[in-house]
Amino acid sequence: MVNLLHIDRLTVAYGEKTVLREVCLDVSGGELLGLVGPNGAGKSTLIRAASGVIKILGGHITFKGMDLIHLTSMERARILAVVPQARQLGGAFTVEQTVLLGRTPHIGWLGKAGNEDHRLVEKAMQQTFTMDLAQRHVAELSGGEQQRVLLARALAQSTPVLLLDEPTNHLDLHHQIEFLRLVRRLADQEGLAVIMAMHDLNLVSSYADKAALLVDGQVQACGTPEEVLTLPNLGAAYQASLSILNHPRTGKPIILPDGE
Repeated sequence: MVNLLHIDRLTVAYGEKTVLREVCLDVSGGELLGLVGPNGAGKSTLIRAASGVIKILGGHITFKGMDLIHLTSMERARILAVVPQARQLGGAFTVEQTVLLGRTPHIGWLGKAGNEDHRLVEKAMQQTFTMDLAQRHVAELSGGEQQRVLLARALAQSTPVLLLDEPTNHLDLHHQIEFLRLVRRLADQEGLAVIMAMHDLNLVSSYADKAALLVDGQVQACGTPEEVLTLPNLGAAYQASLSILNHPRTGKPIILPDGE
């Protein structure tokens, strides 16, 4: 696999508080990296910094050797697409109009969508199973449907890198599995480099190629889920008593809280 996104010594501060400290990560095409760690570890901050939403204090974020920090927001949006947490989407936009917004980095704010733009929007909606929602208003949709629409909008950007910030929060188990299977399939079929911040360790174990454990803004461990999701790593990070079993079919680690 070809390394697409390289994060080198990334440091971010909010005022006097350093939130990320010299974080180093690499993600290749077709690879899904799961960011895990306790609340406040810096997972969402890393997603925001990589997408250019917040300024960095030090370090570099490069795509095929090109430093993204020096790009305009429109230039960066042709490389990175972001799927935020689904909050109740308002406004009068239909699903189709919302997904079409993903083409903005390519046609501009005042540009007119052409045949290729509409083709890519239709493809993104087909991939996310949202075609039947095309003419519905996004405010009318369930949380799971809105999350798929946000993913469709990101896919319509036609970027090689996809960043997801806690994308399965507030979804029931069925929709969590459906969503992650879709992201996993897109990484495999489209060769996308995916970074996904997650709370659920077992979902990361099941769907990610690599995991990075963030604690107090620093990477404590990075590697395969089997290498990272271990009792010493997780017990220290979460200050919790845990047990780890192996899945009987896949061999992937299953993390369980110890009973009293």
